Amino acid sequence: MIEQLKKEVYRANVELARHGLVTLTWGNVSGIDRSSSLVAIKPSGVDYRSMSASDMVVVSTGGKVVEGTLRPSSDTPTHLELYRAFPAIGGVAHTHSLYASMFAQACREIPCLGTTHADHFNGPVPVTRFLTGEEVDAGYEAWTGKIIVERFSECDPAGMPGVLVAGHAPFTWGAGPADAVENSLILERIAQMALGSLQLNPAIAALPMHIQRKHYQRKHGPEAYYGQKNK
Repeated sequence: MIEQLKKEVYRANVELARHGLVTLTWGNVSGIDRSSSLVAIKPSGVDYRSMSASDMVVVSTGGKVVEGTLRPSSDTPTHLELYRAFPAIGGVAHTHSLYASMFAQACREIPCLGTTHADHFNGPVPVTRFLTGEEVDAGYEAWTGKIIVERFSECDPAGMPGVLVAGHAPFTWGAGPADAVENSLILERIAQMALGSLQLNPAIAALPMHIQRKHYQRKHGPEAYYGQKNK
């Protein structure tokens, strides 16, 4: 099971690079095996072009390395906070993708301006608060996870599979590592569309709520009809 998870996490990290969502080594993907409470994650600072599945580091949900000779991603504590708080997710991705990071640095939510956004994110993509000095000193990466969880105290992580960390960059999640990466790609595209739309029409309003609801529900609601039924 863990070897398969390492392969899935490796492939998901490669997909980040293939989609142009990372520059140099600025990003990481992890996946969790809930039955063993073990997480596989990209090693810290390793070039995407040279790493292999065997390089993925396995840690416990408490943060202890249980397999691997390389150091796990420096963002591992953030991933672990999300796994502990959101029991339905199976993968987490972090990038510094260009457009989503612009919104994060501007401390601005990504508004739902069109149906592409509404198909995948149930409302505006939220942004966290800034960390305090005390929180940074107490454990920067762990507290990054904590403020994401705090921001989702009144938000459903299933309907909103991503967040912007103020002054930093996006995190996304999904049913597994591949889903988390897919949500990173979608997030980047809707951020780019939103920025262009705001430039073309600074007075643009959010997509009418009845259209937002229709597009989200037709893909994700109890009577969803987009795509093909599983046989």
